[in-house]
Amino acid sequence: MKKHSLLLVFFFALILSGFGKIQFSGLDISEDNRLLFRAGSRGGGAETQSALFYAQLPPGPLRSRPGVPVEQLSVFPEKMDVLEGGKFLLVHNAFGSQQISLNGGLPRSFPGFASFASFTGSSRAEATAVSPDGKWLLYVEGVSHAKGNLTLLDGETGKKIRISAGVERPGRFFPARWSADSRGFLYAKDGRLYFHTLNALSAPPDERYRLVGEGAVNSLYWGGGGLFYYLKDSIVYRVRSEELFARTLYAGFLELGEVAGKLPFEFDPNFDSFWISPDGLSMLLCKGGRNIFYYPLGINDDTETDYASLPYIMAPRASSRIDVLWSSEGIITVMISAAPGGDRVTVYRLFAGTPAGFQAADSPPALASALSPDGKYAALWGKRGLFLYDYRTWKPLSLLVSSPVYSAAWLGNNELAAGGETRIERLTIGETGTAERRLLCLSSVSRYGFEERPGSKRRVLALAGNTWYVTDGVSPWIEYGPPALRDPSVTSAAYRVYLETGGGYFFENVPMVRNTTSVGTFPLLETAPSLVPERPSLLPGNPPGRFPGQTEPSYVFSHGQRSLRELALCFDLYDDAAGLSAVLEVLYRYRIRATFFLNGEFIRRYPRAAGEIAAAGHEVASMFYTPIDFADSRYRIDRAFITRGLARNEDEFFRATGREISLLWHPPFYALSREIAAAAESAGYKTVGRDVDSRDWILTGEAKRLGIEQLSAADMINLIMDAKEGGSIIPIRLGLLPGGRAGYLFNSLEILLDALFREGYEVVPVSTLIGKSR
Repeated sequence: MKKHSLLLVFFFALILSGFGKIQFSGLDISEDNRLLFRAGSRGGGAETQSALFYAQLPPGPLRSRPGVPVEQLSVFPEKMDVLEGGKFLLVHNAFGSQQISLNGGLPRSFPGFASFASFTGSSRAEATAVSPDGKWLLYVEGVSHAKGNLTLLDGETGKKIRISAGVERPGRFFPARWSADSRGFLYAKDGRLYFHTLNALSAPPDERYRLVGEGAVNSLYWGGGGLFYYLKDSIVYRVRSEELFARTLYAGFLELGEVAGKLPFEFDPNFDSFWISPDGLSMLLCKGGRNIFYYPLGINDDTETDYASLPYIMAPRASSRIDVLWSSEGIITVMISAAPGGDRVTVYRLFAGTPAGFQAADSPPALASALSPDGKYAALWGKRGLFLYDYRTWKPLSLLVSSPVYSAAWLGNNELAAGGETRIERLTIGETGTAERRLLCLSSVSRYGFEERPGSKRRVLALAGNTWYVTDGVSPWIEYGPPALRDPSVTSAAYRVYLETGGGYFFENVPMVRNTTSVGTFPLLETAPSLVPERPSLLPGNPPGRFPGQTEPSYVFSHGQRSLRELALCFDLYDDAAGLSAVLEVLYRYRIRATFFLNGEFIRRYPRAAGEIAAAGHEVASMFYTPIDFADSRYRIDRAFITRGLARNEDEFFRATGREISLLWHPPFYALSREIAAAAESAGYKTVGRDVDSRDWILTGEAKRLGIEQLSAADMINLIMDAKEGGSIIPIRLGLLPGGRAGYLFNSLEILLDALFREGYEVVPVSTLIGKSR
């Protein structure tokens, strides 16, 4: 009865790029030195948001940076988890993670977890995985650009246990999944799956004794009763968690679980996902992010099955997200959104065990969804509000919240928490489908200040939506009548506060505190960034990702100005569109314009995809009309051949999109020479090179032949981050590689972007680098 998504994309980066830096405003200090201010953030893959903060400065003059607690009074609900069996909400956003009592209250720091109040320039609020009983929290504590320590956090005491080192930081998927009974979890690392149990709350045994097998987090699915399902190649295994303890001791001799089914093709965790029914008797498989199949389990080589007669959906090519609701009654709802932005939702429904197959259903006004524990209701939320549906009939019952809702979570069969634009609320659903609403905390405020009344202990007033609220800084917000608001002030008897422009990579400005009775001026928050520390090469024995000692030829543009903290990501599309929809969705969410180099073979195969790239506002450049290797001696490469090939690609792109391609290009596989560049220049083209090589193009066979290691996605990101400089051009190849590979760089794009933003880089098109280099 759970809702599962192909796109677990809530990656909450505290550190934001140039367009996403944190900006402070609205300083207001009271007579007793209580300071109010607001911080706003836009970008970095997160929703535009702000929060109201509160600090109590000491009564006397400051001798150093304040070091006083900075508390949040409002918290934006970008993502919410239910903790401790329904006692608290853990709310994540661009300012960290805060907990709120489900009885109502002000946000407070979560024990042992990052929050903005403890921000020192290196903290970062990561995606998390909360145990179903709400008692435990898993997160990845970063130690490099792309890897970190998988850490288990006790939600009551704040105690931390390091489970594993060298786990990839979360991107599209969190690298671990909990069992339904919260007794343990499975996690992925370096192409293998491991198990951890909570029986002993101490340092875990060596991973050699907890190995499950090869695979990624998408290779597994937890069911009920301590069962999990594991896909390897074309075999579906059903495993009881108790078996793992025996298997770890005899891993070389025992098979994993029992065979639950066999698929007609191999499972690729890079692009495929699956769901198991609540009763464990059937499954949905999404192949390549587009083809969705329903299979009864138990099919094997001895079973005569007409696969063509089984229910099937072909999703739109540009699908960026697929959500599945599956109730204990066997009712399946598949919701598909298209990139970028997910505005269009297509819905299919299937009553398992009936001959009707998938049936198209009415599209809901939102995609984000969750099924109530008893399967009676579906909650759907988004920019239009929070909607309640009768799940069996798929009919809307009521509009519970009419303003934007960013997250929601069921607290019981008839209760849910809703994180809206101005309020986080607890909703209790009545018999008619309407809800009683109770305020838990404010999400954002448009106005605020201290109450106008005699004495120094003035309460804090805030306007959220059309309603005023009041708090003393300790008690929960409550509604307040017509406000008597004191005029804002930047001075008290002891201090003067002001905003100073500049704050390193992370802040556009910073609140400053100046003593008025003595000498001394200090920033309220630490402004010096603490970046990933210097370390030896992450890839000993391998050549670096840059081209050391390379003198840039005059005929190729391989990087922009080194003095600027901006660089270009270039996506190369040869003849396959795998990964494109997800990449477009990520770029849309991060508000990034990139440069796409399209080969004519790709344009001819995927004309609509070429149009989608251009319509999304990206720079589209040429990669010739066919993916031949210009360094191959079998071809005669002369000026006429180059100019005709470029002209043909122009015509192909115009026929497909009605637009003109940019006059930037690079040859397929970057096979460059002075003669090739001169021929392109005669046709009006600027030849683009690269100064960073991620090695994402290396095939398994070529890696062996050339003696070059085929890197994991995390290692490629670390290589890029070690090699890049200001103005760098970083190519990323999209599409399937012949023979495949264990991990694709484009599937970890969020992790790369987060690493770049942490170091203050902005991603721009190649033409912007060129324009600033003249």
